[in-house]
Amino acid sequence: MSGTNEAGGTEAAHPDTQPKPSNWNVPNVLTGIRILFVPLYGWMLLSHPDDPTWRIWTTVVFIIGILTDTVDGWWARRYNLVTSFGKIADPFADKAITGMALVGFSILGELPWIVTILILIREWGITLLRFLLLRRGIVLAANKGGKAKTLLQSVAIVLYTLPLPGYVWGDPLSWSVIPELFSWLVMAAAFVMTIVSGIDYVVSTARMNRKQPEARA
Repeated sequence: MSGTNEAGGTEAAHPDTQPKPSNWNVPNVLTGIRILFVPLYGWMLLSHPDDPTWRIWTTVVFIIGILTDTVDGWWARRYNLVTSFGKIADPFADKAITGMALVGFSILGELPWIVTILILIREWGITLLRFLLLRRGIVLAANKGGKAKTLLQSVAIVLYTLPLPGYVWGDPLSWSVIPELFSWLVMAAAFVMTIVSGIDYVVSTARMNRKQPEARA
C-alpha cells in the first residue's frame, strides 16, 4: 500500500512501521487465475459458438472469473493484503475478461462493434485516469453508477454467453425471441450506464482538480 493518507497529506513524523504484505497472497492468486481465464474464455467462446453445451461451460468460466473478483477484493480488505501488484493487476483482470467477452460477441456478429468499441474506450480510459490520479495521491473511488455498471455488464455478458432459445438457432418469430430480447435490453442498459458513469467520473475528476489547484502543478 502507498504511504499517502486518505487526505492526501504526508506522514513524515510517524513513518509506517507495519510490514507490507507479500505479493504472494490469496487475493493476488485469485487475480492471476482471473487473468488466465481471459484466453480460456475467449477460446471457448470463439471455437464453438453454436454448440449449446460449450456455451454453457463458457458461461461457467466467466461466472467463476467474476466471482474471483468479488472474493479477492473482500479478502484483501478483510486481511489487509492490499498490494501494489493487486492495485494494478485487479482492474486489468476485470477489464480484460469483460473486454474479451465483448470483442468475442462482436467477432461472432452478436453485438455491434460500435457498442464494444465505445465500452472499451470508456473502461480503459477510466482505468488510465485512476492510475494517473493515484500517482498524485488522489483516489478515484467507485461510485454507485460504476458499481451498477459492473453488475449490468456482468449480467449482460452471462445472458449473451448462454445458449438462450432463439439466440442463434431459434425461430425469431416464436416465443423464444423473448430471452434474446431480454439479453439485448440488459446489454443496452449496461451500455448506457457505462457511458453515463464514465462521464460522471470525468466530471468528478474535474471538480477535484478545481478544489485542489496544487494537484495540477
